[in-house]
Amino acid sequence: MSSIIATLALAALSFQSVAAHTIDACPGNDRIWCSGNGPEYLVCQDTDFRFGGRSLQIVNNVASTDACVKICANDTRCEKAVYDKKGKICHVKDVNSGVRMPWESNEQFDSIRISTVALAEGAFLARCPFPQVEYRSARSTVYNVCRGTDYVGASSKIVKKVTTVNACADLCSTTAGCVKAVFDTEGNVCHIKGPEPATSLFWVKNKQFTTITLPKDLKPAQMGKWSDLVRLPLIPVAAYVVPQFPQADRLMYFSSWGVDAFGGASGLTQFGDLNFFTGAVSAREVANTKHDMFCPAISQMADGRILVQGGSDAEAVSIYDPQTNNFTRAADMQVARGYQTSTILSDGRVFTIGGAYSGARRAKDGEVYDPKTQKWTMLPQAAAKPILTKDHEGIWREDNHAWLFGWKKGSVFQAGPGKDQHWFGTTGKGSITKAATRDTQDTMCGIWVMYDAVAGKILSAAGSQDYTDSLATAKAHITTIGEPYQPSTVERVADLSFPRGFANAVVLPDGTVLVTGGQRKSLVFTNTEGVLISELFNPKTKKWTQLAPHAVPRNYHSVSILLPDARVFIGGGGLCWVAKIKGSSAKCDKTVDHADGEYFEPPYLFNADGSYATRPVVSNLTQKPVKVGATLKFSATEFGSATLVRMGSVTHSVNSDQRRVPLNDVVRKGNNVEVKLPNDAGVLLPGFYYLFVMSAKGTPSMGMTVQVAL
Repeated sequence: MSSIIATLALAALSFQSVAAHTIDACPGNDRIWCSGNGPEYLVCQDTDFRFGGRSLQIVNNVASTDACVKICANDTRCEKAVYDKKGKICHVKDVNSGVRMPWESNEQFDSIRISTVALAEGAFLARCPFPQVEYRSARSTVYNVCRGTDYVGASSKIVKKVTTVNACADLCSTTAGCVKAVFDTEGNVCHIKGPEPATSLFWVKNKQFTTITLPKDLKPAQMGKWSDLVRLPLIPVAAYVVPQFPQADRLMYFSSWGVDAFGGASGLTQFGDLNFFTGAVSAREVANTKHDMFCPAISQMADGRILVQGGSDAEAVSIYDPQTNNFTRAADMQVARGYQTSTILSDGRVFTIGGAYSGARRAKDGEVYDPKTQKWTMLPQAAAKPILTKDHEGIWREDNHAWLFGWKKGSVFQAGPGKDQHWFGTTGKGSITKAATRDTQDTMCGIWVMYDAVAGKILSAAGSQDYTDSLATAKAHITTIGEPYQPSTVERVADLSFPRGFANAVVLPDGTVLVTGGQRKSLVFTNTEGVLISELFNPKTKKWTQLAPHAVPRNYHSVSILLPDARVFIGGGGLCWVAKIKGSSAKCDKTVDHADGEYFEPPYLFNADGSYATRPVVSNLTQKPVKVGATLKFSATEFGSATLVRMGSVTHSVNSDQRRVPLNDVVRKGNNVEVKLPNDAGVLLPGFYYLFVMSAKGTPSMGMTVQVAL
C-alpha cells in the first residue's frame, strides 16, 4: 500500500507548477525521435503539460526520456507523454479526458508528442502515423494494426455488426486472399479490401477507421526500398537538379501561381528548394521575370543554367542561374507555347516544338534559342504537323510533349508520342524527315528515355491514344538510331506489367530504367486506378521486374528524377484550376493534390541480406570542364564500370535532359582510372553529368559532377 501511495505522490508532481509558466511553443528546438515503425515524436526539453489530467499509464524506474518515448510508441493510445526526469517516471497522457493541458516550461520534465498528429484528415501515408501494434488472430496469423487510418479503394466483402478490430482481423484471417482489411469504428463494419494490384488501395489518415494489414517481406535487394513521405510546401509539378561541384545536393521544384492551384497568365511562380541530403526544405515566390512557368519546356544549357520556356505566360522565357540562385528574363519566344518539349543541341543551342496548349490553338513549328546571341529563330520547315497525334480534344492536345533527343550534327530525333518517328534539322529554315513507324497507335504521355547514348538506344512505353479519358497501354519498344536522317529501327519488347498513362521514367546508372506511377486509364486530376507498383526494365534481358510499391498515386502532374546518390525522387500529382489568379482553392478536390515526395533506393544499393552494400568511392576528379573526346582521370576504390548520366529536368512525364552515356574506353592502373569520352557532342551533349563508378557486382558510387563543355 505504501508503494502505491508513493507512486501517486510522485505522479502528482507532473501536475504541479514548479517555477512554471504557460507557453505556446517549445522554447528550445524540438528533438525528433523516430519509432522505427512509422511515427515520429517531438521531444521538448524542460516542459510539461500542466494540469495534465488522467494518465493512461504510469511507469516507474524509466531510465531516460528516450525510454519514455519508446513506452509511448508501444501504447496505441499514446499521443502525448511526459517524462519526470527527477522521479524517473513516464506518464502516458489521456488526450481524450476532456481536461485542458496547457503547455508550460518546467525543468523537471520533458514533454513528448507525436509530430504527425497535425496531419490533415485524408492525408496520404507511407508509414503508420500512430504507434502500430501487432495482433495475432485465432488462426495465429499476425497482422499490423494502425488506428486512425483507412485504405481507400474497393472492398471485396463488407460485414456489418463486427464490434472490434480483433474480430475484423479474425474475419480477414478466415477469408481467402485477404491481406488488408479496414474496421469502421463508428459503424462497426469490417471491410475486406479488394486484392492488389487489381484493386488500387491508398493508405490515408482517417480517425473513423483502423487498418489491418498482413505484413509483406519486401526484400530490398530484390525489390528496392521506399522512404517515408517528404511533405513539401507546394505540389512539385516540375523539377530539376541544380548543377553543382563536386556533387549536386539540391532539387528545385515548382507549380504555378498557387502552391496547389493554377489558371491564367499570372506572371509569378511558386518554387520550392529541397536539399535531398540534409532534408532542408524552403519555398519562395518568383515574380521578377513576370513568368508563370506552369506547363513549360525545360532544358539545362551547356553552362548549367536552366532555360524554362513558355507555359501559362506562354511567350515568356526565364533562366535560372545555379551560381546566383536567381532568375532572369530572357528573350521571348517567337511563338507562344505551353506543353511543348525542348532539347539542347550538340552545338549548345536549344530546340523547341509544339505547345498548342497555350497561346494560339494551332500546331506550332520549331524554333531555336542561341545562348550566344540570346535570340530565338523560327524554323518554318521544322514543321509540327507531321508529328501530331489524333486526339478527341483536337489540336489543343495533339502537338504536346514530343519525345525529343538532341543528336549528332545539330539534329533532333523525335521518337513519339505519335505513331511515326522523325528527324528534325535545325539549320537554315529547318527540316523534317520521317525515320520510321513506331506503332499502330499514338501514346500521349508515355515514358521515353535514352538509356545508352553510345549505342543510340531508346526505351519507350505506356501512354494513351488521347491525352485524357483514354485507356492506357502497356506496350514497350526499343528504338535504335545511328547517323542523322537515316531510318531508325524499332523493336517491340515485353509489355509492362500494367498499362500506364502519365507515368514517369528514370534511367539508372546501370542502364536499367525505373518506371513509377501512372494510371490504367489516363484521366487528368484524378487518383483513379493509380498504379503504385514500380517496375524496372533490364535492357540486357529485355524484361520487366515488379518492385516495391510507393505510397502515393503519381499521375498527372507528377515527377521522377535521378539523384547523385543513385536514389530516385518521385513526387507531385494534382493541382487545381482556379479561375481567379490568387483565388481560393478551398472548393478543389484535395484528395488528388500531392504536395509531397518519396525517395526510392533501387535494389543495387543492397546486399542480399538487406544491409547496405559497400559503394565505390571516387576521388581526385578535376572540377574543370571537359570536352568530348577528352580523357577523364580519377581514382576509385573499386571499379567494375563507369557511366555518365546527364542531370535531369522533368515536367508532365517529359525529361529530355536525362540520358545515360556508358564509358567503354577504360584504362586502369590500380585505383587510378582513365576513361576516354565519346568524341561526338551529339552523343555526349554539353552540360552537367553525374559520374558513377559501378562495383563488380553493380553497386554505384555517389555521382560526382562532371561538366561537358563545347
